[in-house]
Amino acid sequence: MAKGPNYVCSACGAVHSKWAGKCESCGAWNSIAEEAPIGAGPKPAQRGRSIVIADLAAEEAPPPRAASGIGELDRVLGGGLVPASAILVGGDPGIGKSTLLLQAAASFAHTGLKCLYISGEEAAAQVRMRAQRLGLAQAPVGLGAETNLRDILATLDAERPALAIIDSIQTMWLDNVESAPGSVSQVRAAAHELVNFAKRRGTAIVIVGHVTKEGAIAGPRILEHMVDTVLYFEGERGHQFRILRAVKNRFGPADEIGVFEMTGDGLAEVLNPSALFLSDREAATPGSAVFAGIEGTRPVLTEIQALVAPSNLGTPRRTVVGLDSGRLSTILAVLEARCAIPFAGLDVFLNVAGGMRVTEPAADLAVAAALVSAREDVAIPPDMVLFGEISLSGALRPVGQTENRLKEAAKLGFSQATLPARSKAGQAEGMRLRETADLTAFVGEMFGAG
Repeated sequence: MAKGPNYVCSACGAVHSKWAGKCESCGAWNSIAEEAPIGAGPKPAQRGRSIVIADLAAEEAPPPRAASGIGELDRVLGGGLVPASAILVGGDPGIGKSTLLLQAAASFAHTGLKCLYISGEEAAAQVRMRAQRLGLAQAPVGLGAETNLRDILATLDAERPALAIIDSIQTMWLDNVESAPGSVSQVRAAAHELVNFAKRRGTAIVIVGHVTKEGAIAGPRILEHMVDTVLYFEGERGHQFRILRAVKNRFGPADEIGVFEMTGDGLAEVLNPSALFLSDREAATPGSAVFAGIEGTRPVLTEIQALVAPSNLGTPRRTVVGLDSGRLSTILAVLEARCAIPFAGLDVFLNVAGGMRVTEPAADLAVAAALVSAREDVAIPPDMVLFGEISLSGALRPVGQTENRLKEAAKLGFSQATLPARSKAGQAEGMRLRETADLTAFVGEMFGAG
């Protein structure tokens, strides 16, 4: 008797016997989709062969890399493109993923690599129109428009490119999988075939993935485990800055970022993000604090902006852009409990300037300073940077790479820094360091509050 369909959760991969609105394994809502059963297939006629076991001390040469000439892209990839690697790129619709990858394909092609761009969402004529707008019409990049993965793999096998871009995985379909394109089973099977082809033929594969409204790549979570590198293209839709962030990289550091600016001629790389993010900063403004952060291996200075205003609502608003809202709630609670600075009856708005998203706990001190500055209407000195993690007791904890943060601040003209006590600051030439052990002492010294 034929076996019925399975229902698989796209968030955790749990298998259910029937559809449900909520996955009982991980708690995700509307993540369960029907998937056709996969047959066990014929059993092997003979036993498997033994694999070669190598010693951990064996030395291997680092993988060869091909540089694109786009410095910010090469930085995020860990130094360049690695042959036979599989790269997944995700981002909001319209953020510029296709523009970035078309420019990358043209740059790699100009270095002598054979590149193919396969579009499953747009016709070839639409891609050519974009290439003309970007001034890439004469780039030696092969172009195709197809969604049948069997035909795509046959073409790649015949052409043998060094780089193939698949835009996007949600439009690909395999005729031996009984489900619609974009379903869990189709995405998983298509990604498996593409990754296998990359490893067998030595072709670097770049796969574009759609994202959900929560910002995660749509489809089964196993998709991110199958590839070597996962990149997210981030940015505010109405802002010109774009951030390419590596959240996973088997060939380089994770959490590395590349900064781009959207212009009329496409994406232009930003060589000094700190100077760009602070270029429009107004001097001596209440509610403004400069945070010296670390993104991957590079120090980046960003402005934290806060606005505190009386609320006429029963529940005051807490609006945050570029920072975790839970972190904001924690900092507000610490300020109220440890520093006796109430925020009840006040609307709080927090923003990270430039479209950046800050995930470091080291930003706690800058966030707290911006909040108190806005509430007390007292400006923080414009030549000061702040960083440090705040514990629930109100103590300030040291963070890593203090010396690199201070060097970047000094390079941009900042002359003083507030940081936790016992930080390994080293020699900070031209910087006046203000070390403090707890948040209460900092608030009292800086604002005369608490």
